[in-house]
Amino acid sequence: MATVHHWTGLEAKALRGALRLSVRAFAMQLGLAVATVSKWESKLADTAPRPDTQAILDTALSRADAAVHLRFETILSEMTSTGPSAGRPRVTASGPRAWEYESWADDLDRVVVALSRQNFTFADSLLNRWLTRFQASELDEKGLYLFARSTALLGDLKRDQGAVLGPLSARRSYADARAIFSQLDIPRRVAQLDLSLAVVTEMSGKLELAARHYETLAVDDRLSRRDRARARLWVGTSLSKDGQHDYATRVMQAATRDFEDLTEPDDWSVAHQKLALARRGAGDLTQALHFIDIARSSGTTESPMQRVRLDTAHGHILLSDPATRDDGHLVLDQAARQAAQYGLVHQLRSIEGIRAMSEGPTGPRQR
Repeated sequence: MATVHHWTGLEAKALRGALRLSVRAFAMQLGLAVATVSKWESKLADTAPRPDTQAILDTALSRADAAVHLRFETILSEMTSTGPSAGRPRVTASGPRAWEYESWADDLDRVVVALSRQNFTFADSLLNRWLTRFQASELDEKGLYLFARSTALLGDLKRDQGAVLGPLSARRSYADARAIFSQLDIPRRVAQLDLSLAVVTEMSGKLELAARHYETLAVDDRLSRRDRARARLWVGTSLSKDGQHDYATRVMQAATRDFEDLTEPDDWSVAHQKLALARRGAGDLTQALHFIDIARSSGTTESPMQRVRLDTAHGHILLSDPATRDDGHLVLDQAARQAAQYGLVHQLRSIEGIRAMSEGPTGPRQR
C-alpha cells in the first residue's frame, strides 16, 4: 500500500485525483477549507500542509482501498515524471498511448481485487495482456511504472500459487520489478519488494536468512510504519518456524501492539494467528487456543487464503492435543478442500506437512 513520508500540495492533489473527488468534496471529506485545497493545487510541491493536516492526509490515504492506492501511485508517478532524459527509455512508435495507460491502470485495479479473491486465472490473464504487449525498453517512465507494478503483482500471484523458486517464479518477478523501480528511483517501492523477497526466502525454508532480512526491514525508514510492523511480525514467524518460540512470541507481541496503535484490525488478527502457532510450538496449548480464538473472531475472512490459513492454524493446534485430535483432522480436511479449490499449492503443502507430523510413527489415522 502507498505511504507518504512528507505531504506537499503535489501528493495532496494526487490523492484527490485517486479518490475521484472535486476540490470541494475533497475539502469537505478532510474537514478543511476549500481555499486550503485550492492553494495546494496551485503551488503543488512548493507548499506543505501543517503537521496536523499531514496526519489527516495520512489517515485519508490509509483508509482508502487498494484501487485508490494504485491510482494514487500511478497519478503521482505521472505528475513527478520529468520526461525522457539521458539514459532513460523513450516512447517508440509502437509504445502505448494515453488511453492505453488508463486501460492498463484500470486492469491493475482489477488484478488487485482478483488476487484478494484468489481468482488466479483472471488475474494472470489481465497481467499477461500487458506484460506480453510491451517491452520495457519501449516505455516511458509512466509506462515503466505500470510495467513494474504489473511484474510485482505477478510475483504476488506466483507466491500465492506456491511458485517460489525458478525462472517463472515469485522470486524472479519480484527481482525484475525491483530492478525497474530502482531505475525509476522510487525507494519505497524498492523496499516493499525487498520485503516481498524476504517472504519468498522464508517460504523456501531459509529461516535464519529471512529473519535477518526482516529485522533489517523492520527499521527501514523507506517503509511505512505498517510495513515495518509486518516485517517485525514476520521476524517472529521465521523464529517460530526455527524453534525459537518464546523469543518469537515477544517479537510478535510488539508487532501486535503496533497494529493496534495503527488501527489495523486485519493485521492485528493475523498477528494473533501467528502468536497462536508460536505458543503451540512452545507447548502452551491454552494460550495457543486463546490466540487462535481471537484471530477467528476478529478481522475479516472474506479472502479464501486467509480462511485457509486460519483453519490450518486452528487444525494444527487441535491436533496437538489427543483430546481434540479428531476435530483437528476435520478442520484440516476443510482447509485442504478449500486450498485445492483455489489452487493454493503452498497451503496444501503446509497441511500435508502438518498431517505427516501428526501421524508420526503410529501410521495414518483411521477414518
